[in-house]
Amino acid sequence: MTYRNILTGIVAGLIMSLSVASAQAGSVLDKVMKSGTITVATDANWAPQSFINDKNELDGFDVDVAKGIAKFMGLKIKFITPAWDIITAGNWSGRWDMHVGSMTPTKKRGEKFTFPGVYYYTPAAVAVHKDSKAKSFADLKGKVIAATTSSTYELYLKRDLTIDAEGVPAFSYQLEPGEIRSLESVNTALDDLRLGDGVRLSAVVGSLPSFVEAKKNGYPIRILGEPVFYEPLSVAIENGDDELAAKITAAVKSMKNDGTLSALSKKWYGIDYSSTK
Repeated sequence: MTYRNILTGIVAGLIMSLSVASAQAGSVLDKVMKSGTITVATDANWAPQSFINDKNELDGFDVDVAKGIAKFMGLKIKFITPAWDIITAGNWSGRWDMHVGSMTPTKKRGEKFTFPGVYYYTPAAVAVHKDSKAKSFADLKGKVIAATTSSTYELYLKRDLTIDAEGVPAFSYQLEPGEIRSLESVNTALDDLRLGDGVRLSAVVGSLPSFVEAKKNGYPIRILGEPVFYEPLSVAIENGDDELAAKITAAVKSMKNDGTLSALSKKWYGIDYSSTK
């Protein structure tokens, strides 16, 4: 084969690769705009972020944010509620188009996902049973501490958390668990904690708003110490659709600029979590 033939083959291959990439670019956006509906994955059991209300409908802060993004894009919205570990595993295969469920944009997750819009920041807190004798994080050394599987809280307990988003306050590892209990959801963890101090767990690391909501609902817990870290929470889509990402970025920016995110945060949390303090 001559040098010219080899060069011609390389050029042809590059052109074909670029053509395929171009054809794939924007494929999810094209699909949702054509159908008029965007399918959003979120949680069905994580109040006040997302939950089933007394009308048997999904409700909550994340749900309202997702609806706002869909409205900005001129789309109807359909919700789906897969398990958290299934969402974070990637390979969505078109089952849903976007995740609005308080995902933290970490470097590791960035290998699978694009994070087109941070829409609020929440404190990560430590909850103990109300009868716990623990007065500081040091009192939990060697104890069983739980967190949701595949969450930033679990990574924090494993001392393997990297949050790369801009404007996030630095944090340090203040807990030394004897055992890390990885559970399906924060509610599962709190159900174990409510059985009594040390019966199954001594503490749970999770979202402060979730703990506040749990206390309102009668869970016998209290917050120990100050937040251990602050995390940005973002919309997530699978890598590969910059056009969809741009639309979502514009939607979140608009909701931030017109005060919608601030108002929704105050509605669901009583506090404005739409920006860092």
